[in-house]
Amino acid sequence: GYGDAQALNPTSKIPTPNLNRLAAEGMTFTDAHSGSAVCTPTRYGVVTGRYCWRTRLKRGVLNGYSDHLIDPARLTVAGLLKQNGYHTACIGKWHLGMDLPKEGKENIDYSKRIKNGPNVNGFDYFYGITASLDFPPYVFIENDRFTESEIESQSAIGFPGYLRKGPVGKKFKHIDALDHLAEKSVAHIHERAKARQPFFLYFPLTAPHKPVMPATRFQGKSRLGPYGDFVMQADWTVGQILKALDETEQTENTVLFFTSDNGSFMYRLDAMPKASEKGHVEDNTVQAFDAKNHHSNYPLRGTKADIWEGGHRVPYFVRWPGKIKQGSRCADPICHVDLMATCAELVGAQLPDNAAEDSFSILPFTLNKGGASRGAPVVHHSSNGTFALRDGKWKLILGSGSGGRGIPKSKPGDRPFQLFDMQNDQAETSNLVDKYPEVAGKLEQTMDRLIKSGRSR
Repeated sequence: GYGDAQALNPTSKIPTPNLNRLAAEGMTFTDAHSGSAVCTPTRYGVVTGRYCWRTRLKRGVLNGYSDHLIDPARLTVAGLLKQNGYHTACIGKWHLGMDLPKEGKENIDYSKRIKNGPNVNGFDYFYGITASLDFPPYVFIENDRFTESEIESQSAIGFPGYLRKGPVGKKFKHIDALDHLAEKSVAHIHERAKARQPFFLYFPLTAPHKPVMPATRFQGKSRLGPYGDFVMQADWTVGQILKALDETEQTENTVLFFTSDNGSFMYRLDAMPKASEKGHVEDNTVQAFDAKNHHSNYPLRGTKADIWEGGHRVPYFVRWPGKIKQGSRCADPICHVDLMATCAELVGAQLPDNAAEDSFSILPFTLNKGGASRGAPVVHHSSNGTFALRDGKWKLILGSGSGGRGIPKSKPGDRPFQLFDMQNDQAETSNLVDKYPEVAGKLEQTMDRLIKSGRSR
């Protein structure tokens, strides 16, 4: 969440020294947004440069058994960089669907090949899991094969070690998954450093998503419960990547992006849908912090899944030594879909018209070029499919409530809509839709045009 990183929230008690280092050595985007307030659609935007609501997935997320979402014919950021001489890899959480060798709905033959996974989406190498760490099947995959075929059964577990019931590999340990993926990523960096070829590594972490299972060495370290400990481990993992780049003498020649796929799922205790007298620190089964202890989405309203800022305004740091000014900040709104156009500009490639339809390069912002502009408003999307449009200081929510898990709940298109001045009201406390109906009307027309045109770019 926006409030977990000390570089964005000076009141955060969770030590995040490695994210602090990234902020100190590069640029912090203070108004960066995931393409959705939940995971799968955001990852689709990261990989393709296109809003996910333009696909079959109009709301919610895929599960661990879902078929592929990305059309194999669609150009991805990995495919783009591969065309321009890069070795490309994804290590971690995929969650964009792949065609598992299923016999029926969920019965898998673990000896057979997986089709339409990351390898057909431009990635030379993949190692990871099908979806989130709380979605079965709980088995690691390398390229298009499962890494083990001895399968046992995992029972369901409640929060914070939240797991769904399902098959699990005999050697698979949830608590060790993040460390294992970090080791794989570090080894990959060392391996690619020896090759005479530039590389692109997409490392989608499994933390601090559910299940909240910090490694033993982090347990109790944050004094903010398992969630705080897990954020510490995520920060440590970032540190392992930084260390690997330093050790292989690639730091100066590497552009590094760090962000989150949505806001934190941790509520403010006073904003929980179901009342609780204790927060996560006092009772780690409670998915909320008392404000006196911590606010994971500080200073924003809402949480993961919501159309309010807490659902999709996220940490975003970019480091490029010698190019990006150290300790710089950018307050312009950007979106995760912008990665692909940014990478295209980095390598001097031209994007075809049928790719990255919603992507704009943020390179001019990072290089502090005067007059930089994204080129189009940013579209926000909630878990139930509610839209919002951000244009300059104005944000129009095309719904009457959270569009997610927050209270009051609402359906897409419910009126009255919500209009906020994000320059003066980051916490979205004053709905100005009645005061500025002409502004709301113009933004609604723009949103309608962006939906019907099939593109922003």
